[in-house]
Amino acid sequence: MPVVVREFDWSILMARAQAGDREAYRRLLDEITPYLRSLAVKAHRDRSDVEDTVQDVLLTVHSIRHTYDPGRPFGPWLVAIAHRRMVDRLRRQGRATQHETPLAPGHETLVVTEANYPEESADLVAVREAVERLPPGQREAIKLLKLQEMSLRQAATVSGMSIAALKVAAHRGIKNLHKLLNGPGSGS
Repeated sequence: MPVVVREFDWSILMARAQAGDREAYRRLLDEITPYLRSLAVKAHRDRSDVEDTVQDVLLTVHSIRHTYDPGRPFGPWLVAIAHRRMVDRLRRQGRATQHETPLAPGHETLVVTEANYPEESADLVAVREAVERLPPGQREAIKLLKLQEMSLRQAATVSGMSIAALKVAAHRGIKNLHKLLNGPGSGS
C-alpha cells in the first residue's frame, strides 16, 4: 500500500479512535507497529532497544492521542513522536555509558575463597558493635533488613513485627547508628 494511502487510512482510524471506536484504535496500533519498528531499527542496534522504543512510542501515542488533529496528516505527527522517543532513549543510553567504568584486572576477585573475604577492618568491628548497642527492635530490624537482606515481608514473618513497624525501626536504627558512629552532633 503506498505511503500516502496508508497515512490517509491511519488518519481515518485515529479520528475514529478519538470518537471511541475501539476496533479502529486496535487496527491503527496493529498497522503502525511494524512501521515504528522499521524506524527504530534505523536508530538502535540492540533488538531489545528497538522493541522498548516501539513500546515507548505506542504508550506515548496512547497517552496523547487526544492531541491529534484529524484535519492534519497522521504520518508527520507519528514520526515526530517516534523521533522524540528514539532520541530520549539514545540520550539515556549515552548518560548511562558515561557513568560506567570499564573493568580492569584489579577489579577481578581471585579464585581462592579466602581472597574474597578481607580481614575484619576496624570500621566493620565498629559497625557491628554499634548495631549491638541499638535498642532491641531497631537492632533486629537492621539485622534482618540490612545485614541479612531479607524482604520486608520475610522480616515481618521472622520478627513478628508489622511491615510498618519494621520500616520505622530500621529508619530509627540507621539514624541511631549514624549518631553512634559519627557522634551525637553529626548530621540528621
